[in-house]
Amino acid sequence: MCIYTVVFAAVLVVGLAVGQEIVWYKGDLFYDVFSLIRGFLLLVLIEAWLVGAGILFLVMALHKGKNKTVSHIVQRFRQRTLSNYFITLVLYTAGLISLVIVSRVVIMGINWDVYSLLYRLFLFAERHIEGIFLIAWLLGFIIISVRLVYRLTGYLDKTAEATKGLLSDPAKPVTLPDGIKGLQDDINGVRERFLESARLAKEAEQRKNDLIVYLAHDLKTPLTSVIGYLTLLKDEPDISPATRAKYTGIALDKAMRLEELINEFFDVTRFNLTAMTLQKERISLSRMLEQLVDEFTPVLAQQSLSWDAEIESDIQLFCDPDKLERVFDNLIRNAANYSYKNTKISLTLKNDQNKAVITVKNHGQTIPPEKLEKIFQQFFRIDSARSTSTGGAGLGLAIAKEIVDLHGGKIFAESANESIFFTVILPLEIT
Repeated sequence: MCIYTVVFAAVLVVGLAVGQEIVWYKGDLFYDVFSLIRGFLLLVLIEAWLVGAGILFLVMALHKGKNKTVSHIVQRFRQRTLSNYFITLVLYTAGLISLVIVSRVVIMGINWDVYSLLYRLFLFAERHIEGIFLIAWLLGFIIISVRLVYRLTGYLDKTAEATKGLLSDPAKPVTLPDGIKGLQDDINGVRERFLESARLAKEAEQRKNDLIVYLAHDLKTPLTSVIGYLTLLKDEPDISPATRAKYTGIALDKAMRLEELINEFFDVTRFNLTAMTLQKERISLSRMLEQLVDEFTPVLAQQSLSWDAEIESDIQLFCDPDKLERVFDNLIRNAANYSYKNTKISLTLKNDQNKAVITVKNHGQTIPPEKLEKIFQQFFRIDSARSTSTGGAGLGLAIAKEIVDLHGGKIFAESANESIFFTVILPLEIT
């Protein structure tokens, strides 16, 4: 601001000096303008300086508004407040100057009695016009500034009161004065997003609690079976080898199911307590999917399923191979668990405009739209009833989405006509 004032003063002095050196012709428009400026030098000086300062402050406010560390709400409020303040000052000053000039012209046209009190007051005002104008301008400046301060403190009081109400009753919309309606809309938008996040968190917490209850209940069944069959083997040493093998096989199956349930418990705790990080390297995505097809071929054969794979060759990707393999492993297992018997699971990979597009399709019961919207939420299960064949923690797809998001990609699901599609899109240029 100091630099601006110095430059402004220098331009003014140079302009007056140049104006004095020019040979003017009376009656010329430029001569009249120059005479007017010189006659009301202080008035014009204040108005010009104020307009320039207002423009400078507005430019600075807009520049600071680009600061990403300042909230959008504060940026908008600051810019609007500064704009209104300086526009009011400029209009007030222009009106005051206009009033002085018009009044002077009108008074000069009146035939005064040279001995009257009004004429003497006019002469006094004429001699001290700049001082009177300056006093009037300062009074107006003080009044405008004080009104601004009172308005701002009033806004702060209303905002503090609304914030207190927001904390005590988040469901109730915030109401603010007309001057800060934009701030009211922004706060209500934040409030609605907070309520939605709280609702989703509450639903996820309830699903997690239900899951833990289910898991705790399910742990009893295989554990009871393992203990029962091992007790029989211990108490009946003379049973036939065939019966012993049968009991041992059943106990092993139940122990493996017990291990699966315990792993689900670990998945729940890991998802809530650990932050996922990536260890990236360049790999052949085509080769990874080809290996998964080979590994899952026996698994699909046991469930009367087969592959329909179409993998484009030599697609390279900079990624975390272990975590990305977990994504596709989960999608393939889901497809196998929820497919009709004697159907094919389709796996495709193609390069579409420098993006790797992977699609896993299976034929099974159509997923309703209301469940399809929640399919990537943590602890959400498509089948509400748990079973030993498809029971899980409901974390697989949530973890898959988190991994894909960390890679800068997208994952979405579609279902229609007894077909389920999972599509993963990964940018190939991510480094």
